[in-house]
Amino acid sequence: MDVYNILIKIAIYAIPIIFAITLHEAAHGYVARHFGDNTAYMLGRVTLNPAKHIDPIGTVAFPLLTVILSGYMFGWAKPVPVNERNLRDPKRDMLWVAAAGPVSNLIQMVIWALVAKLLLTFFETSGSLVADYWFSVAMAGVTVNVVFAILNLFPIPPLDGGRMVVALLPGAASYKFAQIERYGFFIVLLLVMIPAVNQAIFLPPVLALTNFTINVFGLNV
Repeated sequence: MDVYNILIKIAIYAIPIIFAITLHEAAHGYVARHFGDNTAYMLGRVTLNPAKHIDPIGTVAFPLLTVILSGYMFGWAKPVPVNERNLRDPKRDMLWVAAAGPVSNLIQMVIWALVAKLLLTFFETSGSLVADYWFSVAMAGVTVNVVFAILNLFPIPPLDGGRMVVALLPGAASYKFAQIERYGFFIVLLLVMIPAVNQAIFLPPVLALTNFTINVFGLNV
């Protein structure tokens, strides 16, 4: 991919990615506070300020690397700290804390789809470069949030789906499953970066939800 196309990708995907990771992490912190843990709030992480959630590697370096190597952007933010011992009912409440992240991405997916639909409805024949740009941003917002939601729902600790499984399993099984977390980062890299694994496991649900959203909102162009 040449430099021009890389810059175009960054210009289109940067805004949706920043919103996706910021609201995802803030949602974790907000729900944790709701259930009694003020750790994230005390550290200033229950905020919509992206600077509080940016990870130099996950939010800057890795997305740039993936867009150069594969043509799409992928990244992550600094995880919001949650002290389970402060939650009123640690196992039950941790389920909701973990679920808050993917739910925030699904809500953003719908919002971006609505923005794209409005732009398509009112500016389809205008030939406006500004409208075309924001339509591309909105469609990227749909894709980015589908990717974040689906990925985080995979049952691999430390992903949100893995933490949800830990919360749902009984004591001994929960403890054993949680031990996967030490290998979790490498499993996620395998899932995302190796084409055969990506196309067999990760890509099908991403494409299914993306196409479903496009069809529901009439975004086929």
